[in-house]
Amino acid sequence: MKTELHIKFGTRVRELRKERGWSQEEFADRCGLDRTYVSGIERVIRNPTLQIIGIIAEALNVKICALFN
Repeated sequence: MKTELHIKFGTRVRELRKERGWSQEEFADRCGLDRTYVSGIERVIRNPTLQIIGIIAEALNVKICALFN
């Protein structure tokens, strides 16, 4: 189920990734995730765990709260 929180999170991850000029594949490699999983997060098909959210924040070099702004 796509909630407003899921949509905002996926959108924010995409924004931050694009700001860095990274493709989904490059970003996924930096996170140690599959590119299709990253795509699923950005398209709000996947619901990442807290562990994955932490990995994403670390790869983007931001605090976790920045992923929800």
